[in-house]
Amino acid sequence: MGTMTTLHDFEAETLTGDQQDLGDYAGRAVLVVNTASRCGFTPQLEGLEHLHSELADRGLVVLGFPYNQFGNQEPGDAQEIGEFCQRNYGVSFPMFAKVDVNGDDAHPLFAWLRSQKKGLLGGRIKWNFTKFLIAPDGSVVGRYAPTTDPLAIRADIEKVLPTGS
Repeated sequence: MGTMTTLHDFEAETLTGDQQDLGDYAGRAVLVVNTASRCGFTPQLEGLEHLHSELADRGLVVLGFPYNQFGNQEPGDAQEIGEFCQRNYGVSFPMFAKVDVNGDDAHPLFAWLRSQKKGLLGGRIKWNFTKFLIAPDGSVVGRYAPTTDPLAIRADIEKVLPTGS
């Protein structure tokens, strides 16, 4: 595989074990978030779901990537993660299998996201619920801290929603 230059060049495994071509989201604004079920920021799933459900028909999709690299806050398996997110927060946006976001075993998507928007730690992801906003062309246009409420970035999302929506 050659150099990855946009979100659309990647694929990832879903919670159900299927491979999802992220190129399927071409032409849509995408918010990529690394999630965890047992984190102080976990209630952000509610805001993420709100954005997803309210703006989906205008071209937004939220993609959740659980991982367990910070404080063992995502110990469950795929089924447990999916059930938790649905039961507690009504999550309907696509959720993916657990990935690493930092280090040598980081998922290629997160290695690329970190290289595009380095943030305060020289690229490393600081904690759960770091958010990356992707334009419809697949380029990274924003990176938001774990403490940033998803609803606080709505204006930025609105700016990159596909035109004509």
